[in-house]
Parts: sequence; C-alpha cells; structure tokens
Amino acid sequence: MNDVGGAALQFAFVAALYAIATALIGVRTGRQELIRSAERATFGVFALVSVAMIALLFAILTHDFRVQYVTSVSNLSMPIFYLIASLWGGQEGSMLLWLWVLTLYGAIAVAQNLHRNRELMPYVVPTLMATSILFLAILIFAENPFHELAQAPLDGQGLNPLLQNPLMVIHPPNLYLGFVGFAVPFSFAIGALASGRLDSQWIRSIRRWTLIPWLFLTVGILLGGQWAYVELGWGGYWAWDPVENASLLPWLTATAFLHSVMIQEKKGMLKVWNMSLVILTYGLSIFGTFLTRSGVISSVHAFAESSLGVYFLIYLAIALTIAVALLVWRLPELRSDHRLESVLSRESSFLFNNLFFVGIMFSVLWGTMFPIISEAVRGVKISVAAPFFNQVNVPLGLALLLLSGVCPLIAWRRGSVRNFQRNFLNPLVVSLLGVAVLYGSGIRHVVALISLSICLFTFSTIVLEFYRGTRARRASTGGTAWQAFFSLMTRNRRRYGGYTIHFGVVLIFVGITGSSAYKIERDIVLDPMEQTTVGDFALRYETLESDLQPTHESIRARVEVSRNGRYVTTLFPERRFYFAQNQPTTEVALRTSLLEDLYIILAGFEPSGTATFKVFVNPLMVWLWLGGLVMIIGTLIAIWPERGQSARIGAPGTPTTETAAEQG
Repeated sequence: MNDVGGAALQFAFVAALYAIATALIGVRTGRQELIRSAERATFGVFALVSVAMIALLFAILTHDFRVQYVTSVSNLSMPIFYLIASLWGGQEGSMLLWLWVLTLYGAIAVAQNLHRNRELMPYVVPTLMATSILFLAILIFAENPFHELAQAPLDGQGLNPLLQNPLMVIHPPNLYLGFVGFAVPFSFAIGALASGRLDSQWIRSIRRWTLIPWLFLTVGILLGGQWAYVELGWGGYWAWDPVENASLLPWLTATAFLHSVMIQEKKGMLKVWNMSLVILTYGLSIFGTFLTRSGVISSVHAFAESSLGVYFLIYLAIALTIAVALLVWRLPELRSDHRLESVLSRESSFLFNNLFFVGIMFSVLWGTMFPIISEAVRGVKISVAAPFFNQVNVPLGLALLLLSGVCPLIAWRRGSVRNFQRNFLNPLVVSLLGVAVLYGSGIRHVVALISLSICLFTFSTIVLEFYRGTRARRASTGGTAWQAFFSLMTRNRRRYGGYTIHFGVVLIFVGITGSSAYKIERDIVLDPMEQTTVGDFALRYETLESDLQPTHESIRARVEVSRNGRYVTTLFPERRFYFAQNQPTTEVALRTSLLEDLYIILAGFEPSGTATFKVFVNPLMVWLWLGGLVMIIGTLIAIWPERGQSARIGAPGTPTTETAAEQG
C-alpha cells in the first residue's frame, strides 16, 4: 500500500500538469474537447490523492512502523479515535489532508460548472491545479508521507499528548476546509479577469463558495479556542499566538468580502475592492500555511523548522504577481456603475465595515510578523504581546459591532432625519437604559460598559428587524406570528441568516467582555482537607488520586466546591504523564454555568499531599461558545438554498413588493 500511495501522488502530479496544459491550449485554440479533458483530469487528480489518503490511513491503522510518518505520530497503545487523528497530526499527513481537501473542492467546483460559466472554467481549472501542484511537489520531493525506515521499530513515538483531545479530531479538518476553500473563489476571480467576464455572474458564482469555507474556518477557529481553553491550562482561549493569527487573517478579509459583495450585487460598486479582497484572502490562506509549516515562528501550534517555507513563498509570489497583473490590466472594465451619494447611507456603512476589517487584518499581520522583521533588520527578535493586539483591535472590534447594528437602520443611497428618528430611537433608548441598570448593579469597568451598551444597541436593532419583517409578512400572508416569522426566514434566508450571525457575534462580545473585564485569577497551595475562597466559591481540597492507563499515568485532585454554604459540585483537576513521550499534560477541571466558569488547574503536588492549584473564575464565558453556535446556525440558514433559487426574492435588480415591505 505504501508503494501504491507514493505512486498515486506521482500520477496525480502528472495529471495536474496535464490539466493545466490542456485547459490553456484548449482556450487558446478554441477546442472545447481539450477543456473538457482538463476538467476530467481534475476528477482523476482527486481520485489519485484519495488513494494516497487511504494508503496512509491504512498504514496508520495497521501499525506499519516501516513508514517513518506512522512511527512519528502513532503507537500500539493509542485508541482508534486518535489513530485517525494522527493522519493529520504531523507535517506530512496534514499536508496530504490539505491537498485532498483542495482536490475535493476542485472536483466539486468543476462538476457544478459543467454547463455554466464556460468562459471561466478554462482558467479556473489551471488555477486550482496549480495550487495542487504546489502541495504535490512538497509531498513528492520534500515531505514524503510514505518514506520507509531502514529498520522498522517495534512501536511508534505516539501522537503529541496535547493533540490527544477529541477536539483535535475535528478542529484541523475544519481549519483546512476553511483555508483551502478560498482557492475556489480565487480561481473564479482569475477566470473572470483572464476571460474578461467581469459582470455580476462571477460574483454570484463565488458568494456561496466563499461562505462555505468561511463557515468551516469559523468553526475551526472556535474549536481551536475551545481546545486551548480546556487543554493548555492557562485559563484563556485566545493568546494572539502567531498560528492563531494566521487563521484569523483570511477570516477577516473573507468576512469583509461577504459584506461588500452585497454592494456590488445591488449597486454595481466596489468591483476593484471585491476582486482585491478575494485575491488577498487566498494570499493570506497560503501565507498562513507558510507561517505554520516553515518554522519561522515559535508556537505550540506550529510544526518544527523545515525547508518548506521557500516553496510557499515562491508560489505565493508567482500567484500574487499574476493576479495583480490581471487586475491592473482589467481596471478600466471594473469601474463602478454608481458613486457613493452620502456618508449617511447603507453603502457607506458597508464601506466603513470593510475598512475596519482590513484595519484589524493589517494590525494582526504587523504584530505577527514584527518579531521576524525586527530580527532581520536589527538582529534581535522583539516579540509583540497580547496588550498590543488588544489596544489596537478592541476599539476596532467595538466599532465593527456598532456598525453591524447601525447598518440595517440606514437607508440605501441617502439617509434622512426622519429615517434616523424612526429607526434609531428605540435601540438607543434600550441601550441607555441597559447601561443605567448595569451601572446601578455595580458594573464600573468603562470598556465593559461601552461594550455591553453596544451589544444592547445591536441586539435591539436585530430584534427590530425581525419584528418589522414578521409584521410585514403577516400583513401580506396572514396566519400567526410564528408562521409569519418562519415564512420570513425561509423566503429571505440570506438576509435573516445574516442577522442571526450578527446576533451570535453579540453573544460572543458579551462573553469576551465578561471573561476579560471581570476575570478572577488566583494561585493557591493547599494541604489535604484545607479550604480557601475564590470569588463566591469555597474550595476544599480533599485528596490526591492516582490512575494508571495504557498510555499514561494520571494524578488528580479531588476538590469539593460550595457556594454560600451549599454544596455545588466536586471537581477533579488532573496531571497526566505520558510514557512514550515522557511529557506531562494538564487536564482542566471545569464547572460551567450561564453566569461563570469555575476553572481549576492542578499545577503541582508534593509527596506529602500538598497541592498547588491555579484557579480562574471567568464570568459569562459560556456566552462566547453559545454565540459561536448561533453564528454557525445563521450561516447554515444563509447558505441553504431559497425556494426558487433563481432568486426572485432578494436577487440583484429584482426586488418584489413583498421583500420591500419586509425590509421596512
């Protein structure tokens, strides 16, 4: 099977080259049969890469320690759950997964466009296959996942203990489905630029292709934050780590595009800007992969130093040069159909939204790359810590949240005083009353008050939009309010799915605000049966317990938790010592409620039984994860095809009376 896997990658490399050559010759000569042959070759590339994936998974599941990769990421004692995860637990396997997802996306994109976008496909196929060749070349010439050892060991080293967490089985695949998916809209953008088909058709073709990887990347980022929260044992979920930032960068520009593309669809504006965002998002996804794989940065998430960086940099330079050259060539054909008429308009709010997203992206990129730049210029690596990112991005993030509430209340083209009075009064009153109540209840943290007031304002605007739409729907169709509400959602999924996503963002900001502004953190040392108080919780350390497993030994503390004299729960913070890797890990004990998380870490212990604990109380933490879930639900609503997807409702240039009424 190892020989089959290696041969499959080599044949896939040849097939990808064939697809590029035949597609370009076909469009040059006008021979459709060559273009069709190139499209069929993309299916062949996917099939061959799938064979390689199956071969590597077979080697892992059968413990074929002749294969160096299998030896480095698995061992005989690992359960099958983590054996499957080890497929992408190392450099070579994760690169193969990256490639497989890319060829899967490519095959689906080609299959969807066998009878449409024919002018674009001769350029879409070579662009997708060029990215495939990058990863095929790496896997064949630099990081061969099927490399065999001269002598097979009796057992492997096993997966990194930090990765032996259920979240790591689903977190990396979601990240790859996000990162890799942006290659499809980039390919269509190249196709539009190269063919000159710069009407709204290519935009409609890639909107959902952008939203799907955006959803997966969102899920991947949230799962990564949850993994860091429960596995790394530092009480937080986001540390502005370089690899965390690498996943955030394309998410920010893709989110900006998903907002600004509505202006192009409705008004024919921001054509150059949207094309630039598509190119930038793809470039950042490749750049993020470079950061993770090259070893130029230090991170708990990054792979060891390797020679892969040069592959990514050369490819990125070539891809961006071609894309920018095509964009400059087509600039005269990308003129906007209309101009911005007023600063107080929905168009301008979308523009400011984009500027804030891109501003955050540049600040994160600068902070991430600054240690590398400083070392290259001055010979000293100067790290940029979390305070820099927070000082720059918290105000920008709050401004974005405010805009998400303001935008639905402003009319297209030009807002009026009457429009402002009618739409802003109620949300503003709710926000001010909410702040007064919060202040009266003892909340004095200035940034927290500002954040929560904006959350209340934005939440009020979302509720107002749903109320108005439901009322208009009920007036036109009759029935109950619930029937009108669900009919509203199904008839205009994109609009109200977007509002649902914004509601999820509000919940995330509530969670971030509470857990950041009012976090309690304490280091305590206790003897058995000794008690202490952290916040409102009384903690009594009872004893240490030992447990021996096939892969590790665990030492856990029994801690009884009470509040106001009443028993709440018993928690078991734990330390694990893995035999194969000789590496300890921390297993957090967590008690979650709607108000706060009680988070206990066993930091150390003595033979006498004395234990050292690190304890956090993180207020409103669960709202962050609930907000992420709501965002996912909202995205699924927006992606789900509407009835009569020829898009009579909400399609550019074809609004119905009913839709206009729902929009107020």
